[in-house]
Amino acid sequence: MPSVPLRCACGAVRGELLDAEPGRVNHIVCYCRDCQAYAAFLGREGVVDPLGGTTIVQSTPSRLRITAGREQLRSMRLSEGGLLRWYAGCCRTPIANMLATPRSPFVGVPVVAVDADEPAKVAAFGPLLGHVNTTSAMGGHPAGLPKVPWAPMGRGLMLVLRSVLTGGHAPSAFREADGWISPAQVLSPGERAALAR
Repeated sequence: MPSVPLRCACGAVRGELLDAEPGRVNHIVCYCRDCQAYAAFLGREGVVDPLGGTTIVQSTPSRLRITAGREQLRSMRLSEGGLLRWYAGCCRTPIANMLATPRSPFVGVPVVAVDADEPAKVAAFGPLLGHVNTTSAMGGHPAGLPKVPWAPMGRGLMLVLRSVLTGGHAPSAFREADGWISPAQVLSPGERAALAR
C-alpha cells in the first residue's frame, strides 16, 4: 500500500496519505472562489497558483492519517453550508477539506501539504486529470482549458461512489467518538465577503 508523506510548513503536523496511486485518487486544480477565499483566510504564500488555482488530491478520509501534531489541527467553514476545512494552527498550512458530516465520502488534500518534490508527487498521483471551476480563475477562464471538466468530474464521482459502498468515511483522522477533534470557526457573511478577491 503506497503512502505519501504529509507535512505542514513548520513540521509540527505530519501525516500520510495511504493508497496514493493514480487509479485511486483524483488529481485536479480547483479555481473556485471558495478555495481562493480560503487561501486568503490562511494568509500563506503558495497555496494558490497565479490564476487562483489550488492543486488538490482527492481521496477518502480513511486513507488520511495524522501521525504527529494532531493537537495543532484547526477547522473552519467559509459559511454555514460550506466545506469543513482543516489547517495547521501552528503555521496555517492547509491540510484537508471535506463535507461537514461524519460520513463525508471524500477528503481533498492540497498538494502544498504533500512532503515530496514534484516528480515524486506526479509519480504518486499521476498527471493532473483536469481543472475545475475554471470560470472563476483570476483574469477569466484560462485559454485552452475546457469549461466542463468531464474527466475529473467522472473520476470524482467514481471515488465518492466507491467510498460510500466501502465505508471510506471511517476511520477519520479528524473525528473522535464524541465528534470532531476541533470545533469549526464559521465565518459570518461579512467575514466571508472580506476575503473575496
